[in-house]
Amino acid sequence: MSTPTLSLPGGTWPLGDLTVTRFGYGAMQLAGPWVMGPPADREGALAVLREAVDLGITHIDTSDAYGPRVTNELIREALRPYPESLHLVTKVGATRDEQGGWPEARRPEDLRRQVHDNLKSLRLDVLDLVNLRLGNAEGPQPGSLAEAFETLVELQQQGLIRHLGVSNATGEQVTEAQSIAPIVCVQNMYNLAHRHDDQLIDRLATEGVAYVPFFPLGGFTPLQSSALSAVAARLEASPKSVALAWLLRRSPNILLIAGTSSTAHLRENISGAGLSLSHEDLTELDVIGR
Repeated sequence: MSTPTLSLPGGTWPLGDLTVTRFGYGAMQLAGPWVMGPPADREGALAVLREAVDLGITHIDTSDAYGPRVTNELIREALRPYPESLHLVTKVGATRDEQGGWPEARRPEDLRRQVHDNLKSLRLDVLDLVNLRLGNAEGPQPGSLAEAFETLVELQQQGLIRHLGVSNATGEQVTEAQSIAPIVCVQNMYNLAHRHDDQLIDRLATEGVAYVPFFPLGGFTPLQSSALSAVAARLEASPKSVALAWLLRRSPNILLIAGTSSTAHLRENISGAGLSLSHEDLTELDVIGR
C-alpha cells in the first residue's frame, strides 16, 4: 500500500541561491538521550530521514556535535547520494564533553576542524550552509564574533562553505556578522511563549534573511499555556499543531525545523503546521509570550 502524500505547509524560502521548504526537519533528536550516543532504534532513525525526503522536505538541520557525529552519520547512511534539491545545514562553535555539556569551541583552529569534520562525516565537498553557534546553554551572550566569523568567511572563500548564518546570537551580533559578510539565516530560540526576537524577526524579513527557531515546541520543556490549550481545544487540534501553525503565520521568513524520531510524529507535525488559524485564534495566541 502506498503512503498517502502530504502537502508541506508554508511554501519555500531562499537561502541565498538555494531554495528550501519552509517546513524542514531538525535531526538533533535522532541521537541518543540528551543528544549523546546512538539512537535506541537505528532503523527507525534512518526511516525518519528517508520519510522526510520522500515527503518533499528539502531542508535538514544537523551538526557533527550531535551524538557527537551520530546524526551526520545517520544522514549519510540514509540519504547519500543526496538529491540535488536537498540542502543540509550544519553548525559549528561548540563541541561535546563526556558529561553531555556543550563547551565553546570558537577559536579559528576549532572552527576549521569542525568544518572539516562535518564535511567528512557527511561526505560532502562543500557545506550548503554553516551557522556559527554563539553564546552558551543559557542563551545568547554579548561580545564580538569577528574573529570566529572571519574564520568561516575564509573557509567560504576557499570553497568549503556556500552560505553563512549565526545561531544563539544577539541582535548586535547579527548586525556585526552582516558588516563582515552576508548571512542567509539566523537560528535562535523562539516559539509562541518565548518572543524576545520579535523585532529581529521583522527586521530580517525586510532584509530577506531567514529566521530559524530552534525549540519551536519548547525543546526539553514542552510548551504549556492555558491560552494555547484553549485554542487547540476549540480547533480540535493538538497544542503542538497550533504552535507550529502559528510560527508559519508569524512571518514569511520563519523556517521550521521541528525534530522527531518517529515517522508518525513527522507526518503529524506536517499536518499540524498546515492548520488554519483565524484572526480570533491569532489574537488569542498573540498574548502568550508578551
